[in-house]
Amino acid sequence: MDDRDRHEAGMTVRREVLGDAHVDRAIAGADEFTADFQDFITRYAWGEIWTRPGLDRRTRSCVTLAVLATLHHDEELAMHVRAALRNGLTPEEVSEVLLQVGVYAGVPAANRAFKVAWETLRQEDQ
Repeated sequence: MDDRDRHEAGMTVRREVLGDAHVDRAIAGADEFTADFQDFITRYAWGEIWTRPGLDRRTRSCVTLAVLATLHHDEELAMHVRAALRNGLTPEEVSEVLLQVGVYAGVPAANRAFKVAWETLRQEDQ
C-alpha cells in the first residue's frame, strides 16, 4: 500500500470511527503548520493501525480508551468515548474499561477518566 492508498483508507476509517463532522472540523482547521500532522495521523494512525485485521474496532476502542485514560489525555479520551459508542461499545462497557484502568493504572487515572467519560456520555444523550 502506498501513501496515497494509506491516506484514502485512513480517511475512510477515520470518518467511520470519529464521524464526518469531527473529521471535517479537523481538516478545515488545518493550516500550513498542522497540515502535515493531519496527513500523518490519517495515514498512520487510521490508515495503518486502525485498518489492520488483527483486532476489531470494538477492541481497538477498548485499548485506546485505556491508554488515553492512563496517560490523562482527556480531550482525546472524550473524542474516543464518542468513537467507542460509534464502534458499538455500550456505556457499561466503557465503564468496564475504565474500571480495568483503575486496577492497572491507578485509581486517580480512572477517577479522572470516569469524569471525562461521564460528561461525554451525558452530552451524547442530549
